[in-house]
Amino acid sequence: MKEGFYAVGRRKKATAKVKIKSGQGNLTVNKRDLENYFPRKVNSKIVREPLEKVGFLDKFDVEAHVKGGGLAGQAEAIRLGLSRAILKINPELRNPLRKAGLLTRDPRVKERKKPGLRGARARPQISKR
Repeated sequence: MKEGFYAVGRRKKATAKVKIKSGQGNLTVNKRDLENYFPRKVNSKIVREPLEKVGFLDKFDVEAHVKGGGLAGQAEAIRLGLSRAILKINPELRNPLRKAGLLTRDPRVKERKKPGLRGARARPQISKR
């Protein structure tokens, strides 16, 4: 097997570069342990989802470098990058990953603020008198 498989995942403002290689199942994010980087269990579960879906949880080591956005966006960016890297290892796993919705990039991003408004859509309050 090669040194590893790389893939990129994005979500909102977060970008994750994910490297997956054979190992014992160690997951590191920005050179820190997964549980140490994501204090909420929900985010750790989101990151592990593609590995659990295909049964690779204790067969591969995952290294992720993520920047931008918040913790939830970063976790989902890692999940997408990890799913794409798994496809490079075994393209036949596309069906289970696709059915679980793990290969779809979530296109939703923050809407820009428009001129004359307080936010993207919030209008200033009007006074009658």
